[in-house]
Amino acid sequence: MRLGRQKYLLASTGTSAMRPKTTTERDKPPGEAAVPAAPRPTCNHGPVGRLLEEKSRQNGSQSRGYRAGFTLAKQREHVSAFTLVELAVSVGVLVVIVLLTTQVLKSTATVTTLGHKQMDADSQARQLLDRMAVDFAQLVKRNDLDFFAKRTVAPNSVGGPMTGNDQIAFFSAVPGYYPTGSFQSPLSLVAYRINSGSNKMERMGKGLLWNAATPTPAPVVFMPLTIGPSAQVPAGTWPTAISTSATDPDYEVIGPQVFRFEYCYLGTDGTLSITPPGISSMAAIVVDIAMIDPKSKVLVKDAQLASLIAGLDDSASGRPPGDLLSKWQAKINNPALITWGADGPPPAIALSGIRLYERFFYLSPSTL
Repeated sequence: MRLGRQKYLLASTGTSAMRPKTTTERDKPPGEAAVPAAPRPTCNHGPVGRLLEEKSRQNGSQSRGYRAGFTLAKQREHVSAFTLVELAVSVGVLVVIVLLTTQVLKSTATVTTLGHKQMDADSQARQLLDRMAVDFAQLVKRNDLDFFAKRTVAPNSVGGPMTGNDQIAFFSAVPGYYPTGSFQSPLSLVAYRINSGSNKMERMGKGLLWNAATPTPAPVVFMPLTIGPSAQVPAGTWPTAISTSATDPDYEVIGPQVFRFEYCYLGTDGTLSITPPGISSMAAIVVDIAMIDPKSKVLVKDAQLASLIAGLDDSASGRPPGDLLSKWQAKINNPALITWGADGPPPAIALSGIRLYERFFYLSPSTL
């Protein structure tokens, strides 16, 4: 059996294994020796030294990068600011916004103030008219009891035309201020007026004792005895009830802001008249009042208020419902229609605080 040639490698002596020469090595002249690469300097401090050297190289590279980036940002930075034209435009826009906001707030405050004034006036008028509704609903319609009002004639108390503010006094089945705790009747003498001294509306609620219980104070009186002046009682049984300013402990202020008081009569035939048709033929009493809120009243002088009271029309027969309020409102809107004194008309803001009201108070049927 023929054995091929075998190659035997020399045993390792600690040197690297033999390898074929590269083309470059083969092409070099025999006398030219390969130049080994320069050895990299090593640290003589062992592994710790080499680690510190590596860290130092890394830190140097990073700091050079940071310095380069920072320098580039500074070079690219562009310094800018507002010009005078831009500042002037900004300030102008700000001023316009502030002015518009101020006007809105002012308008809101004005509307809110007027709303509060109207609510105050409505609240007071409601209390007054509700009290009147109770008194008139309980008015005693009897032919043997007196009734003092506008244009009433004998045998009742003589009322007269009542130019300006009106007055009224009647018997009503409502509680009142009784002089004693005994002999109290269910009737009271009720009266309404505008006090000519204070220009405030007052109500009298004088509780009456039974007739013949005692002569003083005066009890319920029947015809021909009357509330006001008459042929039988020239001075009237209760003079303060028909006076515009006389004091009486049974008077109380019920409308401190009411300065004008008018009324007329609604007959059973549906017509409005300033002459009473007779107690049995009277279906309702139509009341018109004018009042001013407290804040507006402060701006009105007493002389101006007196001129305003005289300048507003009195009731007249044959007018449709609401006509008197329309005439009052027309004069309030145009103060030149009223004759004023030396002080002239009140400020417009004060006149705008006047409120007008009208209500029909229907009476109960006659009892006798």
